[in-house]
Amino acid sequence: MDEDDIPTTGAVKDKLIRTKERWAEEGRLLTGTTGDPDRDRLPPGQTLVKDWPVLDLGVQPDVSKAKFRLRVEGLVENRLALDWDSFMALPQTEMVRDIHCVTQWSRYDNRFAGVMVRDLLALARPRPEARFVSMTCYDGYTTNLSLEDFAGEDVMFAHSWEGQPLARQHGGPVRLVLPKLYFWKSPKWITRVELLAADRPGFWEVRGYHNRGDPWMEERYG
Repeated sequence: MDEDDIPTTGAVKDKLIRTKERWAEEGRLLTGTTGDPDRDRLPPGQTLVKDWPVLDLGVQPDVSKAKFRLRVEGLVENRLALDWDSFMALPQTEMVRDIHCVTQWSRYDNRFAGVMVRDLLALARPRPEARFVSMTCYDGYTTNLSLEDFAGEDVMFAHSWEGQPLARQHGGPVRLVLPKLYFWKSPKWITRVELLAADRPGFWEVRGYHNRGDPWMEERYG
């Protein structure tokens, strides 16, 4: 599949990106406090919302099920290139989780459905030297994770939200959902996962944002 065949709308929001870089430089939104996820449902500095705000780089790819591919590559014994039918044939799971965005909003009790990362990794079989993950999306966005965080028990490649297919504006047809970290670590429109021996910071990480992004430690910026 040629990823250039995926139609897109919009344009990169350079002004927005620069604004968020400035937030990192200034430490905007930081409260200087920490929380305990076993005690505090709302992380420090967050505001509870009822809607689901839409945030992206300005480009929204329109990925049809016919052209969708999810690749798992790099330091694995078994490279994967799953089309939509192969992806949906994997074990399907539902989970309800809170989500937290670095721009200060949190939303409780989101019902997601999809394929758990641990089930996909069982097929790919990471090699012993694999310690990190780099993810690439159809809009060109990238982000990084430790393999430990990526393989967490509640990390999912989600295709549905609240019983409906995941909307394009929220990353459909498939996005990552990693509830325990800020949501920029849960990339939309994901298409490629590469397992690595060394870390590879992504789009926001090289622009001043924290390499991990724990909301209760208020790891907004690096």
